[in-house]
Amino acid sequence: MSKSAVRILAALTVLAPAVALASPALADDSSKEHGDRAITLHAQLDPFKVNKVTGYGTAQVRLKGNEAHVKMKVSGLLAGAPHAQHFHIAAKGVCPPESAAKVRNGKRFLNTTDGVPFYGGIGTSLTTKGDTGPGSGLAVDRFPVGSDYHYERTIKLSDEAAKSLREGTGVVVVHGIDFNNNGKYDDNLGPSDLDPKLPAEATNPALCGALKKSADGPVHGGQGGTQLAASDTPVSTAATAAGGAVLLAAAGGALVLRRRANRQN
Repeated sequence: MSKSAVRILAALTVLAPAVALASPALADDSSKEHGDRAITLHAQLDPFKVNKVTGYGTAQVRLKGNEAHVKMKVSGLLAGAPHAQHFHIAAKGVCPPESAAKVRNGKRFLNTTDGVPFYGGIGTSLTTKGDTGPGSGLAVDRFPVGSDYHYERTIKLSDEAAKSLREGTGVVVVHGIDFNNNGKYDDNLGPSDLDPKLPAEATNPALCGALKKSADGPVHGGQGGTQLAASDTPVSTAATAAGGAVLLAAAGGALVLRRRANRQN
């Protein structure tokens, strides 16, 4: 082996450990993706027009471990009536299209079951007090009441619900519609698909929004933006930069040594 080849190999051997050190940093950061690192999620709550809803809303969730601080603003729903609201989880993580609605009792509308293939089952009941599990999904005495309301509560999610929100398959759904615009829940659509003792209007979905990861600060791309939180990437970015710099140095050093060797030969 020529002296020039020996010099090149020696230079790369010295730099190799530094490159190796960058990789564990990247792997370690990746392992935190489903850990206790706090993330912020936002959802724009849009109406199901097929259900004769014209309301709207927003939701924000600050999730750290299994603890979720939830804020919601809702407007334009049926006044004086309770509105069940939930995190639906572990399906496609999207709201159902209007085309998912079916004709029943001579009327075309979307019920909660129609949306399950898209937004999944109830993972968390966003009640005003007490239990927040799926079993409280129809606890009408513990949900917000009125056409316009603000909701804020810190709750503990199940492992499954927290995992779904982190993976991007959490969806906020607000229920309760006034299909025939008579100012109350009645039986014009028949019984609820969730509980035949309740009218379908009381449990049919009104608003829906997929929860997406957003920046901790102002989201310039809109509230539903998918920008990463500022805390999501510093270790990864630093490790990538360090690794890139070392690789460039290695390549540059090898090139210089090769040129010197060529001149000597």
